[in-house]
Amino acid sequence: MRTHIGLRATAAGLFTVALLAGCGGGGTGSGSATESATGGATTSQPGTATTSPGGQPGTASGEEISTASTGLGTILVDEDGKTLYVFTQDSPGKSTCEGQCLAMWPPVKGPAKAGSGADAALLGTAQRSDGSTQVTYKGAPLYYFSADHKPGDTGGQGTGGVWWVVSPQGEPIKGKAPAATSSGGSGY
Repeated sequence: MRTHIGLRATAAGLFTVALLAGCGGGGTGSGSATESATGGATTSQPGTATTSPGGQPGTASGEEISTASTGLGTILVDEDGKTLYVFTQDSPGKSTCEGQCLAMWPPVKGPAKAGSGADAALLGTAQRSDGSTQVTYKGAPLYYFSADHKPGDTGGQGTGGVWWVVSPQGEPIKGKAPAATSSGGSGY
């Protein structure tokens, strides 16, 4: 019986490592999919918002992007306090996280509005290859990390050397995540 539990835990751990490796670090693939026939993503300028042809779920005003003080400094968060990340292998206004990568790094869906500490002039949107709209900040598409479960969690920080929390100026913060945020602490 213990062997079964140990094997399941090992298999789950290996699956997680493989999934993370598929969307971060080294190489040009970075877990991206082939671009659509339309030529990829389109963007709006920072400070403007566009919507996809089908519109967006949620309120007309969109997701509120604000800031929170953490062990990594002041970072961008959503209206629920969940940490937002950038993928340094993306191009301005163009997401390269597709397929399996999206299971660990779901996009922040647009449109968005600036909350406390966020700069409305840096907010924008980009159309993803699937037609959905993703929020950008200073041109960089924003993501969640699926293993962050509560406000202040920064468990995705530094994953593969390409996933980083974001400063209010729109720059990746490349510090090491405090141990408390990845082991169940509040992070605030």
